[in-house]
Amino acid sequence: QVQLVESGGGLVQSGGSLRLSCAASGRTFTNYVMGWFRQAPGKEREFVARINWSSGSTYYADSVKGRFTISRDNAKNTVNLQMNALKPEDTAVYYCAARNEYSRDDNYWGQGTQVTVSS
Repeated sequence: QVQLVESGGGLVQSGGSLRLSCAASGRTFTNYVMGWFRQAPGKEREFVARINWSSGSTYYADSVKGRFTISRDNAKNTVNLQMNALKPEDTAVYYCAARNEYSRDDNYWGQGTQVTVSS
């Protein structure tokens, strides 16, 4: 059974940093793209960043480019999101996701972790 479990959320002041982790289990993710999404209250879920598990190539939303860094740890089977220079508008529930590069119907989501940035 595939599981994605997020951790590392919390409350931080504006300008601070947090590091989110997503522990992935239940299968090999070599052919998957791993991503982080977020959803603020009253808003739609939006893309934040993604990483190709096998190649390591990354892509970011314009709103977080230069502040957030996504990475993966093959040995620990985790995907991390280092968030620096946080802003109140980064406040949201952050979700980890996995999507098969070759089958868009083969995808998984974590339960989410709350990130709150105070001004």
